[in-house]
Parts: sequence; structure tokens; C-alpha cells
Amino acid sequence: MAGTDAQTVYADLRGQILSGDLPPGTPLREIALAERFGVSRTPVREALRRLQQDRLLAPGVRGMQVRSIEPHEVVQVYDMRVLLEAEAAGQAAHSRGDADLMRLEGLLARDRDLVDPDDATRTRTNLEFHSAIWQATHNPVLLDLMDRLSIHLVHAPRSTLSVGDRWATALDEHAQLVAAVRERDERAAREIAGRHMSTAREIRLALLREAAATPGP
Repeated sequence: MAGTDAQTVYADLRGQILSGDLPPGTPLREIALAERFGVSRTPVREALRRLQQDRLLAPGVRGMQVRSIEPHEVVQVYDMRVLLEAEAAGQAAHSRGDADLMRLEGLLARDRDLVDPDDATRTRTNLEFHSAIWQATHNPVLLDLMDRLSIHLVHAPRSTLSVGDRWATALDEHAQLVAAVRERDERAAREIAGRHMSTAREIRLALLREAAATPGP
């Protein structure tokens, strides 16, 4: 029972961190979490330990807190994402099934219907779309790598999708990617995904430079 409780707590907290509902710096206290989930402190402690192993939590002043990602780490992760997202897109175009395509088309339609979504919603839905691309590769090794890389970016301060008209442009790029996957055009899928992530990288670098130039309180 304790193992099941720990998994439930872990999955719930992980989802909140990845969606941005628990932003960097948010403290996570064992007693408060045990009361919230209606469990003992043992499964909470196990869940927090796993989240720390995922590098989503770090020691705080009193207990654990949601970890902030360092600028150099952001750049390193984006560099890898550019390469791996392109590879994933190519493999998805080659290996996707009808169910994969239906899911991608459904997620794209859902995101098109969103009206001025907030930053957390854009982050969550974007991750779900990219995850569907990874799933369509049917490559468990690549899927594991992408999932681990995504953890390090989704809780970076402010989504690149909330800069200017990037949200609308990104959805257009998603549509182009879905079309390439539908046509099983591996080369086009790789090129579209590579450009898509390269643009996100440039926006993120601009945000990092802007933050570095802003005087602290």
C-alpha cells in the first residue's frame, strides 16, 4: 500500500511541477503533503526522494523545494533537444501508426481551439504534443531520452511560447510537422522539427539575456 501511495504522490507532484503549477522555489513540506494526500509521511518522503533524483527538487532552507534550472543547463538541454527532436520527428514519420496520427491531429485541433491560454497551459499542451511525436517513434530508448530532457526545461521561468506571437507560429509549425508525419516524409519532418526547436532555443537565449540584464530587487 505504501508503494502505491508513494507512486500516487510522486505522479501528482511531478505533474504539477512539469505544468508549472508548482514553480521553482516552491517549498514542499512532508507534513503538509501527508495531510493533503491523506497518507503517512513515509510515502511522501519516498516521492520527494524520487523527485530529487529526477532533479526536479533541491534542498531548501526547510526541507525540499522545486529546483530552479541554471542558464548554462538550459542552453545545454536545448542543444540536445534540437538534435533529438529532429531525429524523433524523422522516426515518427517512418514508424507512426494510424492511432499515432489520430492522436497528433487531435492534440493539434485541441490546441488550435484554445483561446489565449495562460503560460502553464501552453507549457503543458506543448509537452503533450511533443510527447505524442516521441511515442509515435515506437523507440523506447529515444522516448526515455526525450522524457528526461524535457524535465529540465518545462519548469524554466516563463515559457518561450508566451513571447510575442510564438504560440500561433508554433502551432503552425506543429501543423506542418503533423503533415510531414502523415505523408511519412522523414526528411521534411526532421527539417521542420529541427527549425522548430532551433527557434525555441533562440527565444530562450534572448529571455536569459534579458533576465541577466535586469537588475535584481
